[in-house]
Amino acid sequence: MSRVLGLVASSCGEMERRFFTEIAEPAAALGWQLAITLTPAAKRWLESFGELKKLQGLTDLPVRSTSRLPGEPRPHPDPEVFLFAPASANSVAKLALGIADNQALTVLGDVLGDKRVTVAVGYQVRDARIHHPAWRGHLTALESAGVRLHRLNESVTKDSTENPLWTKVLDLLPAV
Repeated sequence: MSRVLGLVASSCGEMERRFFTEIAEPAAALGWQLAITLTPAAKRWLESFGELKKLQGLTDLPVRSTSRLPGEPRPHPDPEVFLFAPASANSVAKLALGIADNQALTVLGDVLGDKRVTVAVGYQVRDARIHHPAWRGHLTALESAGVRLHRLNESVTKDSTENPLWTKVLDLLPAV
């Protein structure tokens, strides 16, 4: 029986081209059962590029982006491991501040700081934003909650060997 991975994604830096092949598919190949939750914008991006159907094919659980109605059954089991990747700088800031204005951030906010749950975040941030006075504080807040952090590269070009695949973020997860 495979372990459940709460796989969460926001819309940033080529996620519509890279999320399936560099994060979701490799995670499933490692033996994780994927419980996927997307920010509303990420869902739109993936839908528009035809990637949402491919994602649904990796899991027997619904791919969700909205909250359930009162009385509806919970669509996902409670994962002991979460990976939020890619996480936009905006989503990282909201998570660090406890702002849960969409289902993806609500799912993560509910487990942040729970020592029984592993949370890893693969984030994207522009070099210029790193110098924003609040940025370091956001990362420190997440680290203090036990979050494992990894900065994802912004893009991959055909000729580039400098930009590693996003798949490296899977190294932050415990073995299946």
